[in-house]
Amino acid sequence: MQVLSYLIPISLILGGIGLIGFIYTVRSDQYDDPEGDAQRILSGQYDDKPKV
Repeated sequence: MQVLSYLIPISLILGGIGLIGFIYTVRSDQYDDPEGDAQRILSGQYDDKPKV
C-alpha cells in the first residue's frame, strides 16, 4: 500500500503535463484547419502509383 503514495502523485503530475501540453496545442492553433485536411485527402494530386 505504500507504493500508492508514490504512484498517485506521479500519475497526477503526468496527467497535468499532458493537460498542459494539450492546452498549449489548442492555444497555438494547431487544430485550426480541419477543412484543409478533408480536401487534401480527396485530392488526386497524390496518388498511389507515382510516375517514374
